[in-house]
Amino acid sequence: MEVEATTTSHYKFMSALISGGVAGLVVDIALFPIDTVKTRLQSERGFWRSGGFSGIYKGLAPTAAGSAPTAALFFCVYEGCKFYLEQQTQQKNVPVIHMFSASMAEIVTCLIRVPVEIAKQRRQALLSKANTNAVQILWDAYRTEGISRGLYRGYLTTILREVPFSLIQFPLWEFFKANWTSTTGTTLTPFAVALCGACAGGISAAATTPLDLAKTRIMLADQVGSNRLNLVSVLAPIYKDRGIAGLFAGVVPRVIWITLGGAIFFGFYDLTSRAFQTD
Repeated sequence: MEVEATTTSHYKFMSALISGGVAGLVVDIALFPIDTVKTRLQSERGFWRSGGFSGIYKGLAPTAAGSAPTAALFFCVYEGCKFYLEQQTQQKNVPVIHMFSASMAEIVTCLIRVPVEIAKQRRQALLSKANTNAVQILWDAYRTEGISRGLYRGYLTTILREVPFSLIQFPLWEFFKANWTSTTGTTLTPFAVALCGACAGGISAAATTPLDLAKTRIMLADQVGSNRLNLVSVLAPIYKDRGIAGLFAGVVPRVIWITLGGAIFFGFYDLTSRAFQTD
């Protein structure tokens, strides 16, 4: 019994590693222009001063380099935590397990995601010279601001965005999958999994847009005074000046991006996972 559990755990780890990596890479490359538009809409400089619709692939290199390991790491932690907790509790499809597993996965994954996001968004918002690559951007951030305030600026804010996002998205995704057959009367195919992921992602994206806005502003802020920036200090002036609409800047491209991304990501993830299944 112990050998069987170990084998299953190893299978889930390898499946999550490869499936998550493939899915993450496909999504980030395919939908990168939408992400760029979203970032420029949220930039303090404004959409047009940040580049408008020109150069919408700026920042693609760090994204492509970081997407596969980030997604792979996320699903390794998510599936690992979920498998362990389900084994310990002898229960499956429990929202609390999904929420806890997703939260742990986000906290670990942000160790890679945050530096990648900093390099990507500074390129997207044209805050670096045209010939400056991601490595140089991160080196300059480290050299001038150190690790916590440079390479990991906005780490806590990113966690505060990603954890609530996952607390909504993954229980919804698991719930939609668990009830798909009984509701529709059809088999849960990779296409159905993709639809479940799209719905879960779109709902989560809309709900967490203000947190994403705060994260973007902190990462794009000038070095001077950036140490005093936090969730409240960023969002309060925006709400005062522009109200609720200001807090949801970039919500349309964010929802479109993550809805399409959720469909592609979870669809590819499920499709790749099935390729590892053995009779």
